Amino acid sequence: MSRQFNMRSLILSTGTTIILPLLILFSLFLLLRGHNEPGGGFIGGLVAAAAIALKLFADDYPSAKSLLRVHPLQIVGIGLAIAALSSLPSLFVGENFFTAQWWSLDLPIFGYLKLSTPLFFDIGVFLCVIGTVLTAIFTLVEAEH
Repeated sequence: MSRQFNMRSLILSTGTTIILPLLILFSLFLLLRGHNEPGGGFIGGLVAAAAIALKLFADDYPSAKSLLRVHPLQIVGIGLAIAALSSLPSLFVGENFFTAQWWSLDLPIFGYLKLSTPLFFDIGVFLCVIGTVLTAIFTLVEAEH
């Protein structure tokens, strides 16, 4: 006769529910500050993937997978597409391939919003890292079942 014990911790599960949105917000902060300070798409993606992995450890596989709503490999594909497309605007203005381009939008209430191709490239890297790390983690969990 084998017994299955519920090894989930109420403290870990409750703490994860509280800290998960903060970790996702922190990953976005790291993503957006990466141009001038340490951070960027790679480390931001690692923090976001770690947040979802924490949900996996605290609760279970279905609840962690439901956070994404899509397969992690689809996130990798979207990230690759965004990163690749960020190289094209420089060609349209006669610059070399992957030369950074900057745009400034004047928003009435918020002021100026500065957009750039390095930002879009970092967003692509961010999504690729999330998708790759979660694909590896979810594959290991699926192999265990």
